[in-house]
Amino acid sequence: MADFIVHIDQNKYLSTDGREVHAVLTVSSTGTVTAEAARAEAAEIIIVDVSGSMGGSKIREARAAASAAVDALRDGAHFAVIAGNQDAVVVYPRGERLATSDPRTRKEAKEAVKRLSAGGGTNMGVWLGLAEKVFRQRPEAIKHAILMTDGQNNETDRAFDRALKACEGAFVCDSLGVGDDWVPAQLRKVAEALLGTFDFVRDQADLSAYFRDLTQQSMGKTVAELSLRVWAPQSGRVRFVKQVSPVLMDLTGKRTDVNPLTGDYPTGSWGTEEREYHVCVELDRPGQVGQEIRAGWVKLVRPDTQEVFATGNVLAQWTDDLAMSTRLNQKVAHYTGQAELHELIQEGLGARAAGDDATATARLAKAMEIAVESGREDTARLLDKVVEIDSGGTARLRRGVDKADEIELDTGSVRTSRLRGSEEG
Repeated sequence: MADFIVHIDQNKYLSTDGREVHAVLTVSSTGTVTAEAARAEAAEIIIVDVSGSMGGSKIREARAAASAAVDALRDGAHFAVIAGNQDAVVVYPRGERLATSDPRTRKEAKEAVKRLSAGGGTNMGVWLGLAEKVFRQRPEAIKHAILMTDGQNNETDRAFDRALKACEGAFVCDSLGVGDDWVPAQLRKVAEALLGTFDFVRDQADLSAYFRDLTQQSMGKTVAELSLRVWAPQSGRVRFVKQVSPVLMDLTGKRTDVNPLTGDYPTGSWGTEEREYHVCVELDRPGQVGQEIRAGWVKLVRPDTQEVFATGNVLAQWTDDLAMSTRLNQKVAHYTGQAELHELIQEGLGARAAGDDATATARLAKAMEIAVESGREDTARLLDKVVEIDSGGTARLRRGVDKADEIELDTGSVRTSRLRGSEEG
């Protein structure tokens, strides 16, 4: 079994009227992943968009990508390939079931993938619903799907949201958008509901590499469905729990109550990796000067067995020493800034799309400032393609922005940078 460690970064000291406690939890998983993963039961579903817009070179690249994912499956893993347009069908194996990966089944699957052709509409909720149905055959497996699309979902928001709700907790899904005619907000919904990532494949020739890498990462998972179990005292409440690295993901609304003081926040499956979470607890009232309390108790648990993998304490102590209460914990400050960067980019792009140039300019210029200060050179480069800041500090929206540049900025805003080692402490 993998070993887990929880490390907590915070400044526990609060001012005499302080009621909000912030902490960043670094959760690290270590262990001999190759051997453990080989013993872990895995189920993988590859979902390929075969709608009409996928004709020509796109469907050829999609076939190659699906084949690359099949090649990356380890022996013994359970898998299926789904083709999706307005409907969804399991193209391998026949019937709504999973095959067991071995040289023969991988070869058969790649032969089936070669026959994929483009036509029809795009109903992503239908595709995910079929995946959820097929995954039910392996309830104990670490379940993962890859979904790729090049277009906009044709379902109503209500139908799409209903489909995502039905899939929550059933499997993790990583999504890929190809070309510049898909909507990042739609794949963001998939990522948020199904605890996965979403990314932009700017050059469709790179699709195979994305599929292969995502499948290899999935095959390295060793522990399924862990939750952060967060306790807050009776005199307080958990304001939010957010994953802040490697990507931003707000888990607050996914809470499942364990008891009146405790809630579980899902994190999905784990291999050898490190993630960071920002937890905020709000207390009803300040304590006395010098008083120290446990403001939060965090456990990493497997909800079905109640097995505890790691624990940590979030503390609060009131002080009238201004220097102590105003000292910023660098990691908390860093990820607060990264979350603000994401929000500014989203607000700026939304305002730009709505024709509100003044708001768009202000938000994106502020985002540029934070990106530069936090060392996000990749994001600053993309922002520079959307907003221009002259030597005097005046910002202007650029005209004729390449849609692909805008999509790359949008999708990239959920990725965060780690705090540089020289800044920690």
